[in-house]
Amino acid sequence: MGLRKDFLWGGAVAANQVEGAWNVDGKGLSVADVATYKPKVDVKDYRKQVGVSSADIDAAIKATDTTDYPKRRGIDFYHRYPEDLALFNEMGFKTLRLSIAWTRIFPTGEETEPNQAGLAHYRELFAKMHDYQIEPIVTLSHYEMPLALATKYNGWADRHVIDLFVRFCQACFTAFKDDVKYWLTFNEIDSVTRHPFTSAGIIPDQTDNLLQTEYQAFHHQFVASALVTKACHEMIPGSQIGCMLTKLTDYPNSSDPRDVLASFNKNTMNYFPADVQVFGEYPALILNYFKEHDLDIEMTSEDLAILKANPVDFVSFSYYMSMVSSYDENNLTLTTGNTVVGGKNPHLPATEWGWTVDPVGLRISLLQLYDRYHKPLMIVENGMGAKDDLTADHHVHDDYRIKYFKAHFAEMIKAVDAGVDLLGYTSWAPIDLVSASTSQMSKRYGFIYVDEDDLGQGSLNRYKKDSFTWYQKVIATNGADLG
Repeated sequence: MGLRKDFLWGGAVAANQVEGAWNVDGKGLSVADVATYKPKVDVKDYRKQVGVSSADIDAAIKATDTTDYPKRRGIDFYHRYPEDLALFNEMGFKTLRLSIAWTRIFPTGEETEPNQAGLAHYRELFAKMHDYQIEPIVTLSHYEMPLALATKYNGWADRHVIDLFVRFCQACFTAFKDDVKYWLTFNEIDSVTRHPFTSAGIIPDQTDNLLQTEYQAFHHQFVASALVTKACHEMIPGSQIGCMLTKLTDYPNSSDPRDVLASFNKNTMNYFPADVQVFGEYPALILNYFKEHDLDIEMTSEDLAILKANPVDFVSFSYYMSMVSSYDENNLTLTTGNTVVGGKNPHLPATEWGWTVDPVGLRISLLQLYDRYHKPLMIVENGMGAKDDLTADHHVHDDYRIKYFKAHFAEMIKAVDAGVDLLGYTSWAPIDLVSASTSQMSKRYGFIYVDEDDLGQGSLNRYKKDSFTWYQKVIATNGADLG
């Protein structure tokens, strides 16, 4: 069978990791602008990688230097996007997934009118994309909510933020209704309990019961997602709006039934945010989880009606690695992964950052998601971080990256041949950017090398890696020639 003829090949970035220009054209501070470079934090200590305190926030608000706050500088995509889009076009991109920074449109989140300079920037960006016939896939919330909403309301813990987010999204729909067909509500919405500040603006030291607050924030995001889905369908006829899940595929560590149960529980908790957005209701097992953990989530009958009436059109997800679970963590060798720490599968190799490489797991994930949801799917993040060496003549020989993608694409195509309805694939990331957790540049993902180091030193020049030409051929043959 192979991939559909209109398959959306491309790449994915986030505004807070590429744009820079943190104080340009009226932009306000976001939660991402608080993230500091953490070179000495153990990669397996994820809470320390993303943790933040009230004191950290106060220091960040006063800081004006970008050295310790790499997401404030990014790779200057804000000014260099014409050059980068030209390179993406040369690779043959059909689509680019990117996000709109909330604080460029509403700097504090509470303004009643949008910032026209922010709207103008994205309008010009989308126009250039359309010049190259690159379809935008826009994430409305990608770890970059206004910092002012975190400090004033403890982020998504407060129901009031729902209305503010809906206002932001409606402003985007009004401004870009002729530019964008595909929208995503919340990036990796399941991540609220793994990094509550980054994902939901929750400040842990201002929270009495963190677990209660996290699940209340979940509910507010679910309601907001449903309201935004309704608005998108009404304001942009023919539009498609999806949810986005971190697919944390988990296997039992052994055939011991207790390990199987531990893995089932892990996967159930991973699925639940997408379950709510696809099925429009909370799963019975999750409602029982609330009861067992004494979580009193405020939800009205009107909330539940809104969820039921406004399911998403498709399911998108990130997939980087898989892990294993056991009833007894002493049975596991722990390793890191995308926003998680878990059991390392002894049958799989790992990257320099400890993320296991599991191409078959991508096929399993596609089959699981399609079997569960019966909705079209998109893979909107997949890739490997590595330390690349730039040669004296400005080349990067990244055969390891080509090997990674080749194996994953082969399994992706097998899933499609098995009957999965897959709309597209966007690699994370097509160009080097500031990594999400430790804010490094040296953890490189792209087909394009950016001359910038962890401290922001470098020319910012862009150079094609060997994988650039390889991906160009894959797209040109619609996956028929993986090299």
